[in-house]
Amino acid sequence: MIRLSDETETLAKRIAGAQRVSVDTAVRDALEQLAKSRHIDMGATQPERRRMSIEEMLAVGDEIAVMPLLDLHRLHRIDALL
Repeated sequence: MIRLSDETETLAKRIAGAQRVSVDTAVRDALEQLAKSRHIDMGATQPERRRMSIEEMLAVGDEIAVMPLLDLHRLHRIDALL
């Protein structure tokens, strides 16, 4: 979370009120406009992250459970040769 000075927060609220948009929208629009005017490449926006559901976590566990186990005997033989 970004902490803004009282003056900046007040300005953002005034601009948002004048445009009849949320403060978030007003700030985002202003930043996008500034970036565009200064030729700052914003790149592709990243998709919103979300938490995995319990079902998704269990599915990952099921996938891992069926994977073959590493044969430690072979590792010991390799280490013995080194």
